[in-house]
Amino acid sequence: MSEGRRGRGRKGGPPEAGQAGSSPGPGKGAPASPMGWIVSANLLAVLAVILALVALVLQFTDEDEDNGQAVVGQPSPTVQPTVTVQPTPTQPAVVEVSVDDDPSWGPEDAPVTIIEFSEFLCPYCQRFALQTLPQIKQAYEGEVRYVYRDFVVHGEPSTKISEAAECADDQEKFWEYHDKLWEQYNTLVAHYETVSEQPETGMNDLVATLKGYASDLGLDTATFNDCLDSGERTAEVQKDSQDARSYGVGGTPGFFINGQPVSGAQPFSVFQQVIDAALEGGGSGSALPTVPSAGG
Repeated sequence: MSEGRRGRGRKGGPPEAGQAGSSPGPGKGAPASPMGWIVSANLLAVLAVILALVALVLQFTDEDEDNGQAVVGQPSPTVQPTVTVQPTPTQPAVVEVSVDDDPSWGPEDAPVTIIEFSEFLCPYCQRFALQTLPQIKQAYEGEVRYVYRDFVVHGEPSTKISEAAECADDQEKFWEYHDKLWEQYNTLVAHYETVSEQPETGMNDLVATLKGYASDLGLDTATFNDCLDSGERTAEVQKDSQDARSYGVGGTPGFFINGQPVSGAQPFSVFQQVIDAALEGGGSGSALPTVPSAGG
C-alpha cells in the first residue's frame, strides 16, 4: 500500500486530525513506532538483569556447598569429637605402678585399680575430684580401688599443701581433708599467688590456713601442727612426684587404670569405657582400649 493511500482520510484531502500518529493495525506492514522499540529494549534489559541475578545466586549456592554443606559426589565432612576411645588391635602399653602406702578407698582386691597422680593446685584435678570421681565411686562400688598419690607441679606451696593432706592421713582423716582442700581451691590459689609476690609472708599465711582446716575438721591440732611444721612428710610427697616422672607422667592429673595410662581430666564416659573393658577382661591390661591425652 502506498504512503498516499495509507494516510488518506478523505478523498483528495490530507489525513484527518488524530490519525497522523496512529499505529497501523495488524497485518498492515507499517514500521513500529519509536515508543515500541523503547518498550522492547526495556523488557530485554529487565530479562538480562533477572538472568544475571539467577546466575549470581547459583554461584553463591555452589560456594556454600563447597565450604560447609554436603556436595554431590564428595563425602560429607566428619565432626571429630573432643575425646575418642577406640579399640586397638595391639596391646596397649601397661605400666607396673606401685600404690605405695598412699591413701585409697575401695577393696584392696578389687578387679580394677585406679591410681591418680594429682596436685591440690591443679584446676583439672579439681574438676575430676568434684565431678568425675564421685560418679566412679557410685557406679563401681566394690569393683574399683582408687589410690591418690602426689605430684607436685607448682613448687613449694603445692608441696606444703600435699604435706598437710599427708599429716591428716596420719590421723585417718585424709579424705575429709582432701575434700576440704578442693572446696577451698580458690583460697589456696590466692595463697599461691601471694607466695609468688611475697614468699615468706605468703607461705606463713598458707600454713596458717592449712592448720585452720585441720581444726575445722576436728583433728588433733597439736599433732597436726607439729607434723606440718617439722616437714616430716616432705620426703613422702617428693617420692610420689619422683615416681610419677619415672612412670612417664608429664602433668596433672595423670591416671593408671590397671596399669594403662590415662592422661588429663577425661569425662566420666571415658573412665567408664576403660573400667568396663578391664572388668570384662578380668582385669587384664590387654583388654583395655587406648585413650588419647586430654588437657590437664
